[in-house]
Amino acid sequence: MSKLLFQNARLIDPEAGTDSLGSVLVEDGQITAIAAGDSAPGTPEGAKVVDCRGKCLAPGIVDIGVKVGEPGERHKESLGSAGLAAAAGGVTTIVTRPDTLPSIDTPEALEFIRRRANEAAPVNVLPMAALTKGREGREMTELGFLMDAGAVAFTDCDHVIRDTKVLSRAMTYARSLGALIVAHPQDPGLSAGASATSGKFASLRGLPSVSPMAERMGLDRDIALIEMTGVAYHADQITTSRALPALERAKNNGFNITAGTSIHHLTLNEMDVADYRTFFKVTPPLRSEEDRQSIIEAVRTGLIDIISTMHSPQDEESKRLPFEEAASGAVGLETALPVLLRLYHGDAIDLPTLFRALSLNPSKRLGLASGRMAKGAPADLVLFDPDKPVVIDRFKLNSKSKNTPFDGARLQGKVLATYVAGKEVYRSA
Repeated sequence: MSKLLFQNARLIDPEAGTDSLGSVLVEDGQITAIAAGDSAPGTPEGAKVVDCRGKCLAPGIVDIGVKVGEPGERHKESLGSAGLAAAAGGVTTIVTRPDTLPSIDTPEALEFIRRRANEAAPVNVLPMAALTKGREGREMTELGFLMDAGAVAFTDCDHVIRDTKVLSRAMTYARSLGALIVAHPQDPGLSAGASATSGKFASLRGLPSVSPMAERMGLDRDIALIEMTGVAYHADQITTSRALPALERAKNNGFNITAGTSIHHLTLNEMDVADYRTFFKVTPPLRSEEDRQSIIEAVRTGLIDIISTMHSPQDEESKRLPFEEAASGAVGLETALPVLLRLYHGDAIDLPTLFRALSLNPSKRLGLASGRMAKGAPADLVLFDPDKPVVIDRFKLNSKSKNTPFDGARLQGKVLATYVAGKEVYRSA
């Protein structure tokens, strides 16, 4: 039985909302004891002692909505490279999207992902499956069989289902199975072909744009269907202030709804596109600074539950195109923590609140035991220095694709080590 004792650690406990010095004992992949202050659990015979030197020890990040290129686009990202990037970023569990080529819409395809993940990835990999066949929005997949094969949720990603009857039937069936649906709240007609948020900036740049109301309208429709079906629902990205009142009303009405946002919409705004820099083209498009501040406040108060990287690897050929034609998406597994620590250093969000959204809440939404700094929880942990200066170099990222908008950014915060079930899967040089 492996034993590990973390001493002199600054423990970040998102469940208790505390940030305090202490020690943690890990045995056989689980946290078995926590001691506060200078006191420490007795060191068991044969235990390895890790002196954290006052650095932060927190539950590992659980990232919902990671795009991996297998099958079909392995040149953009493999399960192996995504796993290495995750470990280097303090992400101990990645929840993969089914927007692959072909889509993950059969038990056989899902089993392939699970088998490959077990072989190649040093972190936990949990697959989501498509809600409709081919993500085409016409015929729902075999939800029950896919759940039996290991699907933790169902989503068509950014292919919004236009046919409300198809979506309502899928939600009704998912409700009967106790399945979670992850949706992308956008009105598909208004948002089709858009690459920027409507406003003065998009007009000056001559970019096809979408109103923030498209997100509000998409969410309103979905909330009506949640009320009708009672399904468990998670909105993958809420990025505009216009959508927040509807989300708050749905939660106050007791609907089984949670919401997420991305690292990019928390730390960037529409002005970062500047001179058509395609590494800043994401879906939904970057919003106004007022929207960004509203989303930060929603995370701080808990109205938005989860922060995800929305890791979307794209190769050079997909990005080195005119802005309208370039593929959307950015990698984020490795950059998430230092980027989000901008909010901590700017006194916008404290560390327990940040890890509530990064670790605790996604674990709770998926019914996982992780995300907690508590006795009996899995020892999925990240040790990091929140004050260490770092400069992002995209060519040093573990991801096969290097499409990060933070290339060259000077940040504070470095992952020192990552542990999955008490096993060290990453240590910084």
